[in-house]
Amino acid sequence: MMALSASVALWFLPLLVPLCLYVAYTDLSRMKITNPTVVAMALIFAVMGPFLYPLDAYLWQLAHLGIVLVAGIILNAAGAMGAGDAKFLAAAAPYVALGDIHMLMALFAAVLLAAYTVHTIAKHTRLRNLAPGWASWTQEGRRFPMGFALGPTLAVYLGLATVYGS
Repeated sequence: MMALSASVALWFLPLLVPLCLYVAYTDLSRMKITNPTVVAMALIFAVMGPFLYPLDAYLWQLAHLGIVLVAGIILNAAGAMGAGDAKFLAAAAPYVALGDIHMLMALFAAVLLAAYTVHTIAKHTRLRNLAPGWASWTQEGRRFPMGFALGPTLAVYLGLATVYGS
């Protein structure tokens, strides 16, 4: 059983999955997570949240956005995380129930491993010819399009919550 309510997840799922997939696409193709996308994610929660949560729970979930944003800014300034990744995590934070954090971290680890494997295989084979202009193919060093893992993680989390949510 997950802490996030199945009914709440069901309301958010159809609105967020396209945005999560778009985040994966833009990070692969341009190495960018766009501001309009993360603003849309935050606005969806801000507008729908008061109808889906009791006021105190809504405000606490909304506070997650600010807390994660501050942490992301610090990590970005330290060079540990890209700015787009920090913005995405902040916009995604209100959707995650605190009681699901351990499960979410395990899910993220699995999705990250799969995304890294798929990206590396595609980057070093003729599969990259399917999208020859993608910026993520030519990144030097340790840069990886984390949106390719972050977006699907949130989408899968919400999908799982629709089935296993409280």
